Amino acid sequence: MASNILIRNFLIASFTVLLFSACTKVSTTELGLGLLPPLDYFNTKDTVLEMTTTTVDYPDTLRVYGSDYQIVGNITDDAIFGSTSASMLFQLKPSSFPFYIPGNRDSLEVDSAVLILSYKGFYGDSTKPLVLNLRRVDFTTPLMIENQLYASNFPELYNIKTDLALADPYTLDFKHARDSVYNRYEAAVNQIRIPLYKSIAKIFIKNFDSSNAYRSDSTLRIYFPGFALTANPASNKNVLVQINLLDTNTKLALYYKSTSITSASYQRDTAVANFNFSLYNNARVNFIKRNTAGSELAKHLSSKSLSDSLVYVQTSPGTMIKMKVPGLKAFKNKIIHRAELIAEQVPANIGSNTLEKYLLPPKYLFLGTYDSTSQKIRNVPNDFTGTSDAATMARFGGKLLYKSSNGYDNVATYNFSISRYVQGVISRSDSIFDFRILAPVNDSISYVYPHPNNVLAPTVNYISTSIGNQPAMGRVRLGGGSHSKFKMRLHIYYSDL
Repeated sequence: MASNILIRNFLIASFTVLLFSACTKVSTTELGLGLLPPLDYFNTKDTVLEMTTTTVDYPDTLRVYGSDYQIVGNITDDAIFGSTSASMLFQLKPSSFPFYIPGNRDSLEVDSAVLILSYKGFYGDSTKPLVLNLRRVDFTTPLMIENQLYASNFPELYNIKTDLALADPYTLDFKHARDSVYNRYEAAVNQIRIPLYKSIAKIFIKNFDSSNAYRSDSTLRIYFPGFALTANPASNKNVLVQINLLDTNTKLALYYKSTSITSASYQRDTAVANFNFSLYNNARVNFIKRNTAGSELAKHLSSKSLSDSLVYVQTSPGTMIKMKVPGLKAFKNKIIHRAELIAEQVPANIGSNTLEKYLLPPKYLFLGTYDSTSQKIRNVPNDFTGTSDAATMARFGGKLLYKSSNGYDNVATYNFSISRYVQGVISRSDSIFDFRILAPVNDSISYVYPHPNNVLAPTVNYISTSIGNQPAMGRVRLGGGSHSKFKMRLHIYYSDL
């Protein structure tokens, strides 16, 4: 009897081993087996297709809108990506013209003038303060045009001149940047307050008020072309500051004393007049300049290798990745459950002072395809279905994720689902495109509708800062197709027909 039980148990165990050894094991997926179809533990297989990768320049066409956060600062100590410099030109004006300082002009007394800027955060190293310099735009600089959208590398204005310091250098201490401000005129937080020289306050409060400067918008631009805000890189070599011009926190506050006549008596008091920013009546431009000379990135840009082990993405204005999947053409017709393109950060091992903890990856990467016929970047066919639906965008992928990988914690990772594209290639012999990965800011792509509507004329799809990235915020070094540990790859889960 005991021998029969032993024989029966042996047969059951043997059958179990044979059953599982006959199945193709599915390797670990970041999706988890629960997201694969039922019973696919037995039927679903997986494979990894190799990729060729290289880093290329992305055309520098960035335009920072007036409604975007403006960027000021410098990054000069980044050995991997090189340097960045960002500065602002902008105008602040009265809400209407002609403008007059209220009260009795003869008794007008200048108190002070303060440039107040809405502080929205930073990118980089906030352990050191940043010194900001405020000057007047030189009168020989070509006048900026209201409501004009200038490129961030606009050549005519890049070599701007300034002719007059408007204030002492201002030290922005990030530990106190969000402190509350209370005075008789406002209770506010997140303000950068730069006191102007008393002589400059006098120009705005008394001189302009008694001249033709405030007669109209155009005359004020002649008398005062605008403010120029820059940062001193010697104070902090690795930080960019975000400023919101449209916020009510941003204004030029002119404080003055004057005598007003009430029904009962003369009254002398301090008052304030504010100049604000308007999208339609004020000119501005945000300059952002990249320089890769001498950096690790520059060596890879010049190599033009199609099988680079390291690839680099810099938020616009910056660089992007060009990729191919050679094995996709030969992949036989299957049922595709998921085709997942995986890109992982290669951590920098440069000691405890690494900038990686400050210069963070982009919050969003876009995966597109390159149409050699139109010479435009377009959406991945059938998978990227537009920016209007947040849920479909999330399913497609591109948002920054962190995970543990190869002995490192917090490895930046970007996953993209291109299952429908792969299915179309292997089932319908759809066109095979090269891929592009970029970190877009206020960008547009050629959008082709999913099959079978792909015969319709393409439209334009916009990726604004609300769903993409803020200007210059983010850079990441990714493993290329030939990297030994953090290999960029196309992982496909499928079943045979």
